[in-house]
Parts: sequence; C-alpha cells; structure tokens
Amino acid sequence: MIDIAKLESLFDDDGIVFLTYGGFLTQSLIVGMTEALEKESEDSDLSMKIANNIYTVFIELSQNMMNYSKCIKECSHDFDPKGMVVVGKNSSDDYYVLSQNIVDIKDMQRMEPKLKGVIDADKDEIKRLYREARRSGKDTHGKGGGIGFYEIAKRCEQVDYSFTKINESKFYYRFKAIL
Repeated sequence: MIDIAKLESLFDDDGIVFLTYGGFLTQSLIVGMTEALEKESEDSDLSMKIANNIYTVFIELSQNMMNYSKCIKECSHDFDPKGMVVVGKNSSDDYYVLSQNIVDIKDMQRMEPKLKGVIDADKDEIKRLYREARRSGKDTHGKGGGIGFYEIAKRCEQVDYSFTKINESKFYYRFKAIL
C-alpha cells in the first residue's frame, strides 16, 4: 500500500505536480489526462516545445503501462492495465514524467536491453536508432518496447529506469524522464 504522507513529501521535495494518477488505465482515460495536461500547460504558459514533449512522453509511458501491466499474483488473464504516473516540475525547473507499473519477467527481459541501449546512447545515436527503427517498421506499432523509448529519449535530457523484483515472475517497473 502507498503511504500518502510519503507521497506528499516526495511531491513537496520535487516541486510542482501537474498531474498524478494511479489505477486502472484505458485509452479514453489517457486522452482525458492529456486534455488536463494541455489545460495546465496553457495556464502555466509553457512553450509549445516543452508542452508537446510532456504530452508525448506522458502518452508513451501511459501506453506502455496499458500494454505491459500485469497482476502481482497470478490472475485469470494475468493482464491488469494499472499503473501510476506523475507529471511535474522539480525545484531545478525541470519538467518530469514518472511512471510505475508491474511487468512480468518476459516483458522485463525484452525491455531491459532496449532501455540500456537508450541510456547508453547520446542524442545523435538515439536519433539514428529512431530513424532506423522507423524505416524498418519493427516495433513501430504494438508491443515491442523499442521505438517508444527512442521517442521519449529524443525529447528528454535524462531518462532512468529500474526493475524491482516482486516475486519470481513479476517486477515493479519504474521510469523517469526529465525534459
């Protein structure tokens, strides 16, 4: 269970929170949250570039949560599109998008090498890998855990992730993008 006091402390330490959501995810819910982010961006007078980067990263991470979320315990379908996402601005005036959900070991094993590649690559390499992936058509649609990571990395100053073991087959997957 999440300790609300700890969560509030995290938000206080990290600056302004524009959006936070934890729970069941659907495409229509993501659209609604994107509309809320658009309104917040207008109210905060964000530049179009920063606002578009926030929307893109938010949508990519939310769709990843929908595609990869699993139950902690074995359940009938083992698919449970739940997660947590936070969009905010830290005390250094950097915007960030955080996400967390549960993935199974097979998805973790498929995603981690691609994530390591994104972390290790510089901006020019990320752009090159992104173009190659787009041209090849591989991982451009559906669950592939590839091109979306490049899309995020192109728009961010820093990305970080972690997988924390829950049991033999499930992991917490956390991703942080700093724009």
